[in-house]
Amino acid sequence: MAAQQAVTFNGMAGQLEGVLHVPDRPAQAIAVVAHPLPTMGGTMDNKVVTTLTRAFVEAGCAALRFNFRGTGASAGVYDEGVGETSDTLAATHFLRGNYPNLPLFSAGFSFGGYVQARAAGQLQPRQLVLIAPAVSRFAMPPVAANTLLVHGDLDEVVSLQEVLHWARPQQLPIVVLPGAGHFFHGRLAQLKQIVLQNMESFQ
Repeated sequence: MAAQQAVTFNGMAGQLEGVLHVPDRPAQAIAVVAHPLPTMGGTMDNKVVTTLTRAFVEAGCAALRFNFRGTGASAGVYDEGVGETSDTLAATHFLRGNYPNLPLFSAGFSFGGYVQARAAGQLQPRQLVLIAPAVSRFAMPPVAANTLLVHGDLDEVVSLQEVLHWARPQQLPIVVLPGAGHFFHGRLAQLKQIVLQNMESFQ
């Protein structure tokens, strides 16, 4: 049975809180999962975030979900993605310190996807996993060709057309879930399987 524990670590704005999930076998990789927009109620307890975390743990990763600055017990205030990118770097540094020399998976849902895309240039993850990234709300940078991008065709927050417009110049494949909205209600088990099936090899 996978174990989990509450953790705190230092960010640029002060202490950040998270939950570390550890597989029931030696970790083969690490994963950091970023949550949706805090100003719209997004936290590390979001169901898409916890679903992603479970997928990574099932695959053999030590996975960390955490609250951005100003969310939950994390110090600081919302910073429109700039400070949150620093928070993601801090979270990844913390996890790498506990599990050195393991491949990294960087994952984010909605606003969290924007933040992880910003951080990826410095973190150089094995794979970036973007679930319904907020491409229309923020200036999403280009991402690596092996990025896993999953979106619902009935997304009411970020339309599939907007994601296609962002992905097309990069020739970036998209896994489209017909009938799924932004929060993947009723489709979380399917989302988890898609992530598991499309993760890059650890080797």
